[in-house]
Amino acid sequence: MSTAVIDTTPAERQWTTRVGSAMLARLAARAAVTEPTDVIPVEAPFTGEPFGEVPRGGPADVKAAVARAREAQREWARWPVAERAELLHRFYDLVVARTPEICDLIQLEAGKARRDAYEEALDVVTKARHNAHIVAACLHPKRRQGAIPLLTRTRELHPPRGVVGIISPWNYPFTLTVGDAIPALVAGNGVVLKPDSLTPYSALWAAEAMAEAGMPEGLFAIVPGSGAELGEALIDAADYITFTGSTATGRLVAAQAASRITDCAMELGGKNPLLVLPDARLGPAVRGATNGICSSAGQLCVSIERVYVHDAVYDTFVPRLAESLRNVRLGAQLDFSVDMGCLIGPDQLAKVTRHVDDAVAMGAEVLAGGRARPDLGPYFYEPTLLAGVTEDMTVCREETFGPVASVYRCASVDEMIARAN
Repeated sequence: MSTAVIDTTPAERQWTTRVGSAMLARLAARAAVTEPTDVIPVEAPFTGEPFGEVPRGGPADVKAAVARAREAQREWARWPVAERAELLHRFYDLVVARTPEICDLIQLEAGKARRDAYEEALDVVTKARHNAHIVAACLHPKRRQGAIPLLTRTRELHPPRGVVGIISPWNYPFTLTVGDAIPALVAGNGVVLKPDSLTPYSALWAAEAMAEAGMPEGLFAIVPGSGAELGEALIDAADYITFTGSTATGRLVAAQAASRITDCAMELGGKNPLLVLPDARLGPAVRGATNGICSSAGQLCVSIERVYVHDAVYDTFVPRLAESLRNVRLGAQLDFSVDMGCLIGPDQLAKVTRHVDDAVAMGAEVLAGGRARPDLGPYFYEPTLLAGVTEDMTVCREETFGPVASVYRCASVDEMIARAN
């Protein structure tokens, strides 16, 4: 396996990574883009510097990829279910054998801590093995009672949809790309996937591993490019759409899919609450809250941004949570020596900074964190806990999508539930 050494910030540190220029070029060539007119530079958030580029696709590439996937899908749907499951087992083995490599790649393009990248790899192999085991039972025809007993018979069948279009985000570039594609593929569908332009390499790596496992040519295609340019074409061409991203964009996807009567599944944003009840075991609660706030630097649609604490345990729990957040190890290391990586880029850093600064200016108290860490890298921000947050503050009403949580004292469990809802 070739390696490359990449300078980091501070300058005296270096990474040794399994991701080299030859691998990046090979993955970029796998993009389903026939005549690229431009390239997408891919930045390493740890340094703020480009480390690779992939071809930029257009609407014509999406349509061509869907056409190829549709043709491949007709034959793929005729494969015995056991053979499709066996392909997933081979893919599982490949990912397990190359976990250090894909973790390096996830970290480089997403800025994650090693444990968060490893979590993505673990999630994908779990989905591969699980779906390989259950697909036969899920797809097996089932007899149901007929409309007219004894005179009619009814069988429940599960034919594939055709081509599934996946529009995935940057925050989980492996889990929310191939992880979402696995059940669609093993059920007999083709997949055309548009990864986020910030993190295209993990999806291309997955497509390469799928091909090595025996996936038919064209069945699983990756078309890099912006959502504004490619999303509409993919929704128009696909037979089913999955989208993970912001609520605002989800409304647009739902409206377009509805206009074509195309089924879709969406996972959108949130402002997720954690309730610490009066009988909570505070040790596990502190650890769980810390993980919920800091996983993937808070860039997770189910990360904790609001913590409602019962008055009976508030004065004990909150100082312990603040101390735990202050002890989170930040850094740009391709190993397990740090707990949290950085934000994805300048826009996310600006949003997190704006939310915290706005709250402080309006009277909120910083119990932990509350500042960027340019000494570690351009997009690092400390895990932050705020108290005294009121509903007129932006951080109370809008999703921050960073390692920031607000804590609220509540007099009763009923109040906690009401405020959480």
